[in-house]
Amino acid sequence: MAEINENKPIRRYRARHRGRSEQVGIYLGKLLRMFVYQSDWKVLPMSALIAGLVGMVTRRRIFITMEGTLMGSFALVCVALWNGCFNSIQVICRERDVIKREHRSGMHISSYIFSHMLYQLMLCILQTGITLYVLRFIGVQFPADGMFTPWMIVDLGITMLLIAYAADMLSLWVSSLAKTTTTAMTVMPFVLIFQLVFSGGMLTLPAWTAPLTHFTISNPGLKAIAAQADTNNRPFVTISDMVGRMRNDEVTTTVTLGQVLDILTDRDNPTVAEIRKIEINGTMTMAEIKELLYTSETVAVHRNDPFTEGMTVGDALDLLEIMGFWEENADQTIELHSTVGEVADIMAANPDIQSRRDESYTLTTTVGGLLDIAGEKKVRTFLEDRAAAASYNADYALTEDNILFYWLHLMGFIALFAFLSTITLEFVDKDRR
Repeated sequence: MAEINENKPIRRYRARHRGRSEQVGIYLGKLLRMFVYQSDWKVLPMSALIAGLVGMVTRRRIFITMEGTLMGSFALVCVALWNGCFNSIQVICRERDVIKREHRSGMHISSYIFSHMLYQLMLCILQTGITLYVLRFIGVQFPADGMFTPWMIVDLGITMLLIAYAADMLSLWVSSLAKTTTTAMTVMPFVLIFQLVFSGGMLTLPAWTAPLTHFTISNPGLKAIAAQADTNNRPFVTISDMVGRMRNDEVTTTVTLGQVLDILTDRDNPTVAEIRKIEINGTMTMAEIKELLYTSETVAVHRNDPFTEGMTVGDALDLLEIMGFWEENADQTIELHSTVGEVADIMAANPDIQSRRDESYTLTTTVGGLLDIAGEKKVRTFLEDRAAAASYNADYALTEDNILFYWLHLMGFIALFAFLSTITLEFVDKDRR
C-alpha cells in the first residue's frame, strides 16, 4: 500500500467560469451550436414562408389605400408576433432539469437569460430582414423616404424587430413559467389570441376592455406601423368601390323644376360649381332648329306675343316659312357653344319657366347615369377624401413623437419580460422533483 506523504501540499481546485460575463459567452456558444445541430435554424425559412403568404394577400392594397394599409399593418404585426413567440416558447422548459443542475453548480440566472437575449435578438434580426426581403420580392411597394433613416423600409424594419423581440421575451417568460413543453405550447395560443384581439386596431372593443390594450405588444406595434405607413393620408376607397358596383342599379325619384333650378344656380356649392363649368358643344342644322321651334310648347304658348310692331311671334315664323327660308337653308349648320351654368341661368331668368317651378317630374335612371352626369372620377375622389377625413385617427399620425413613443413602449416590454424571466428562474430550485 502506498504511503501518504503528509508533507505534500494539498492542491486546491478553483471553480472555473464563475464570472457572469464568462458564463454569457459559454451559454451563447451553446445556443449557437444548438442553432446548427438541433435544427433551430428552421425558424428562418418558416418566417420567409409566412411573409410570402402575407405579402401575396396585402401587396395590392398596403401603402395604397387607408383600409388596405391598416389591414396590412395588422398583418405585419401578426408576422412579427408569430416569429417572436415561436422562437423561444420551448427554449427554457425543454432543458429545465439541466438549468436546475447547473444553477446548483454555480450558474448565474442573469447570465443565462442574457445569453438567451443576445441569441434571440440575432434570430429576430435575421427574421425581420428575411420578412422585408420577401415582401419586397413579392411586389409590396414600400414608400421611399423614412423619418429616421433615408429609407422607410429600414424604419419599418426597426418597428418589426422591436415587436418580434418583445414577443420573443414574452415567450421566454412563458417558457420559464411552464414546467413542460406541452404546457408552454398549450398556453401560447391563448397569449397570441389575447395579443391580436386586444390590439385595438381591427376589432371594435367594448369600452370596458379598452384598458387591456395597454398590456399588449400588438397595440403600440400596430400604431407604429400604421403611423409609418401614413395611413391617415391614404384614400378610403370602400365607399367609392361600393358605389361603382351599383352602377347598374336603378334610381327613381320625384323632383320639381324649381328644385333642379335651385341646385344648378347654387354657386356656393363646390360640386355644383364644377358641374356648371361643363361645356355644352354641339352642331344643329336649320331643319333641326325649325323642328324645335314649331314643336316647342313654350313657343306655342307665346305665338300671339308681339315680336315687332304689328307682328307676332307666330307671324314671324309663318313669314319665314312663306319666304322658303327653312327649305333653302335646311342643311346649313350652326355651332352652339355654352356651359351648363349659362343654360341654367337663362332658364332661371325665364318668367315662363319660373311660373312652372312647382311642376314635378319622376326621373328613372341608374347610379351609373348619375355618375356620368356628375363625373365619376370626381365623385369617387370626393367620397374617398371625405371618408378618409372621417376616419382620421390621431394615433396613426406620422410624427416623430408618435413613433418614438411607440418604440419606447415596445422597449419597455422587452426589458419587463426579460426581468420577469430572470426573477422566475431564480426559483427554479424549488421545483418539485
